[in-house]
Amino acid sequence: MVSASVARNIIGIIGNVISFGLFFSPAPTFYKIIKQKSVEEFKPDPYIATVLNCAFWVLYGMPFVHPNSLLVVTINSVGLVIEFVYLAIFLIYATNKGRKKVSILLLSEAIFFATIILITMLALHGSKRRSLIVGIVCDVFNVMMYVSPLTIIAKVIKTKSVKYMPFWLSLANFLNGVCWTTYALIHPFDIYVLISNSIGVVSGLVQLILYASYCWRGENNDDNTTEVQLSQRPRDLEA
Repeated sequence: MVSASVARNIIGIIGNVISFGLFFSPAPTFYKIIKQKSVEEFKPDPYIATVLNCAFWVLYGMPFVHPNSLLVVTINSVGLVIEFVYLAIFLIYATNKGRKKVSILLLSEAIFFATIILITMLALHGSKRRSLIVGIVCDVFNVMMYVSPLTIIAKVIKTKSVKYMPFWLSLANFLNGVCWTTYALIHPFDIYVLISNSIGVVSGLVQLILYASYCWRGENNDDNTTEVQLSQRPRDLEA
């Protein structure tokens, strides 16, 4: 019989694979930027937000904050590197105004992140207290990323078309949430991974139900949907 720890690791590895796919999904967009040598109307905001989200989950998974969270650290470390690559490409081809905006936002994030680290390490003692503060911050950012695709619902209902809601991305979001929710429920129980990812399951399910409701109308050609923003996926998870 498979032990709880082995089952948890297997689920976590599957979650890592799905999350990696979500992190990597915008690659065609950045290939287009490199090919055209221009960012055009591309918005870097979701990627900037994902940098901070990944950074906090990496901090959360550290042994001195929340032990037994190696798989949380691995995928978010990879995600952090991927996001920095995306932003580096943006900075190379953006206008001076665009570079300035990204630089200011990244600096603001660095200051905020450093502040949380100092509070966590100097004012809080013990993994329980540290997990509480960092876990809450992680959940806030992760929930925002999970529910952000729901903003497109009004457009889908109004146009009666799902071409702006890619099926495979919605499915991946749902499966990602299911994996990490299952991971959190297996001993050792992780309430902070559970909270945001269970919301992710609901968010993904709503998207799939909406897709099923309108896809039969035949207005689901997504050829014009060339840009897949990270705001359309969770991206923990993240954890």
